[in-house]
Amino acid sequence: MDEREKEAARPRIVDFIYDQLGDTIAMTADGFDDAIIGMGSRCGQPDLIVYDADKALDILMDRDGMSYEEAQEFFSFNVEGAWVGEGTPIWLHRVN
Repeated sequence: MDEREKEAARPRIVDFIYDQLGDTIAMTADGFDDAIIGMGSRCGQPDLIVYDADKALDILMDRDGMSYEEAQEFFSFNVEGAWVGEGTPIWLHRVN
């Protein structure tokens, strides 16, 4: 079984989250399932999917061969900076 087949056979965390959220406006960021860390809630607002921004940068560097600086620029403009409506995911930046 190659990596693509293994990935296809693995239960997706996104499927689990959508099962938990039910009918939701929450959207995913294509290609970043491994950066999902959970769901976020706010009073009176729909739940959203929460991603780890550092893990997203790692994905861009590993998967796409970007340097750290290239990944930061691409992520900032094309991923985190992409507003796709009220279901736009939350990107968590850890404070050390």
